[in-house]
Amino acid sequence: MEKKRVAPKRAKPEWLQRAVDFLPDAWQWIYRLRSILLAVPIVAAAIKLAFQNMARLPEFVGINLQANGEYAVMIERNVAVFAPLLITAVCLLTMFLSKKVLWPWLVSLFSLVLPLLLWITNIFPG
Repeated sequence: MEKKRVAPKRAKPEWLQRAVDFLPDAWQWIYRLRSILLAVPIVAAAIKLAFQNMARLPEFVGINLQANGEYAVMIERNVAVFAPLLITAVCLLTMFLSKKVLWPWLVSLFSLVLPLLLWITNIFPG
């Protein structure tokens, strides 16, 4: 019976070994800073939407469109811009204060729909 020849194991290059050794530390820091890393795109999108709505909404914004095509409540543009921004900020604050980051982050993600909803309902009434 012949013995099978086994090729000797080649050593990993030094740069690859360093990268493999660094990965657990990197993932640990990413996990620790997950709330900040998740909040950055939400903050950027909320500020961008606020600037867009400041430019494109009329002076008075209608809320609660009625069946006859009129609005039940009219609010100022500044309130219509800063109220969704404040709601998103409160959602992000709850994300920073909670142990489970994902659910408050998802709520803050869905709160970004509010500025778009205000804009669409005032551009295309009824």
